[in-house]
Amino acid sequence: MTRRRQYGEVANLLQGVMNVLEHFHKYMGIPQIRQLSERVKAAQTELGQQILADFEEAFPSQGTKRPGGPSNVLRDACLVANILDPRIKQEIIKKFIKQHLSEYLVLFQENQDVAWLDKIDRRYAWIKRQLVDYEEKYGRMFPREWYMTERIAVEFCHVTRTELAKIMRTRAKEIEVKLLLFAIQRTTNFEGFLAKRFSGCTLTDGTLQKKLESPPPSTNPFLEDEPAPEMEELAIEKGDLDQPKKPKAPDNPFHGIVSKCFEPHLYVYIESQDKNLGELIDRFVADFKAQGPPKPNTDEGGAVLPSCADLFVYYKKCMVQCSQLSTGEPMIALTTIFQKYLREYAWKILSGNLPKTTSSSGGLTISSLLKEKEGSEVAKFTLEELCLICSILSTAEYCLATTQQLEEKLKEKVDVSLIERINLTGEMDTFSTVISSSIQLLVQDLDAACDPALTAMSKMQWQNVEHVGDQSPYVTSVILHIKQNVPIIRDNLASTRKYFTQFCIKFANSFIPKFITHLFKCKPISMVGAEQLLLDTHSLKMVLLDLPSIGSQVVRKAPASYTKIVVKGMTRAEMILKVVMAPHEPLVVFVDNYIKLLTDCNTETFQKILDMKGLKRSEQSSMLELLRQRLPTPPLGPEGSSSLSLLAPTPEQESSRIRKLEKLIKKRL
Repeated sequence: MTRRRQYGEVANLLQGVMNVLEHFHKYMGIPQIRQLSERVKAAQTELGQQILADFEEAFPSQGTKRPGGPSNVLRDACLVANILDPRIKQEIIKKFIKQHLSEYLVLFQENQDVAWLDKIDRRYAWIKRQLVDYEEKYGRMFPREWYMTERIAVEFCHVTRTELAKIMRTRAKEIEVKLLLFAIQRTTNFEGFLAKRFSGCTLTDGTLQKKLESPPPSTNPFLEDEPAPEMEELAIEKGDLDQPKKPKAPDNPFHGIVSKCFEPHLYVYIESQDKNLGELIDRFVADFKAQGPPKPNTDEGGAVLPSCADLFVYYKKCMVQCSQLSTGEPMIALTTIFQKYLREYAWKILSGNLPKTTSSSGGLTISSLLKEKEGSEVAKFTLEELCLICSILSTAEYCLATTQQLEEKLKEKVDVSLIERINLTGEMDTFSTVISSSIQLLVQDLDAACDPALTAMSKMQWQNVEHVGDQSPYVTSVILHIKQNVPIIRDNLASTRKYFTQFCIKFANSFIPKFITHLFKCKPISMVGAEQLLLDTHSLKMVLLDLPSIGSQVVRKAPASYTKIVVKGMTRAEMILKVVMAPHEPLVVFVDNYIKLLTDCNTETFQKILDMKGLKRSEQSSMLELLRQRLPTPPLGPEGSSSLSLLAPTPEQESSRIRKLEKLIKKRL
């Protein structure tokens, strides 16, 4: 049968003989059985050599003879090869594929015009035609379980990767970023086509599979978003393209099978993105100068600068492009570029455009003091400047949140081993700093606007007040400034409510201690004067409690954290005035009343209250001594007494300091 090439019958008989021999394996010590086994092995060897010769004749590896067509003899020979030594099957596959791709190596030699990256489409078009041609001619000749179509495609990929790497090394200086991206896109489209057409089961034979298993699954926007024209030509069903995008990427065992060759040249892409992002930031700066700050629009809240959205859209595009080629070091290099320009955006576009306060210039500070002396208002931010600060704050918040999302996406795209090197915390902190600076500017502006009113309060002759009337003019002035600023800030921070709450809290924490400091400067005070101040303090307390919703048609309950600060601070101011109003005779009752009303009572505050009452130092000494006796033991122990000694140094300490100062002067002279 072997001599007659009746391979179909041989395949059936040989399989039966092999099965029978398995049962006699333990009897190989018997000469007859051993001889039979050796005769079968000889027949197998003869069959293998004959079949290889038949394939060589039909598909010569050398010479000009054209390959023959498919034949039933060769189809049956493949069935025999399945039973023989696996090396026979591997040799048949290897020689057939090599012969099938021989034309490709000639057409796309390194010195050929079509071999360069700009004509990379032609490579993939060629193999697609070859695969169609193979299916038509030889599809039935090889057993289905040999996966010959996939094996041809995989070998084509290995050859192409090697050839492209070689030509790119030779012509590295000619690689431009547009050309590189074009080649990457066409290649990843082709890898996507392979994933749709084949299972990738033959990849386990090669070494590339190990490399393909190490990176985490990566998305393929070129494949998902822009189906390659070649796919359409091969009539891929539209339903495949409409499937959910995310599950596709992990199922692509061909990802990187060709495109790995581009990785050593990705520096061209990274350098290009560095340059492009630098130009983009410069354009943002120029546009801001040309267009000026965003127009006030209280209906929509503080507008986020459009440039920040443009920046992150560009970042996403870069990230997706880069991740298609490599999930390794190039992604880390791109992340470093991202970090650089996030910081530049924060500095040049956000911090750099925050309005400057008057306190930043010495000249302006003096002029504002002179204005205050003349009874004028201090310099304040304009409506446009307030809206700009709110806009920058809103933009910084958007950048902060989006940078966090960017970090998460980068970690999804990069190799598992490199995840720890993706860290944008520093950039997020930079945007947090911009937010804090913006809030601080808004607080300082309103705080400074209220300063002249508080100064006016401390300069009033409170001992001459004869009757209690409506709220004093300084209170009206403070309320006016609050009503001017707060609604604008609230409307422009409508989209970032938590930062408006922060503004309210910081203003309360700044204004209330300053108000109490000025309250202590109101001395001496008559009983009627203290009553008027108490009325004013209550008015301010009510306004401050209402501050978050002042001037708003929709009245919201103020946040509990804010209300607590206002109640605590302004209640302390009221208690101070109540102590001032109380008669200081008898002393014990007065001191006990002070300790009861003020939870943070100490000798320093007590002395300030006595000054407000207009008591002489001689009268104060006995009262201070009584207070020290009746004060509960300080919870801080030794620290409490040390703080008192710092406030009121003993004569011995004072003389010691003078002696040290004298020695220092003599030494310098």
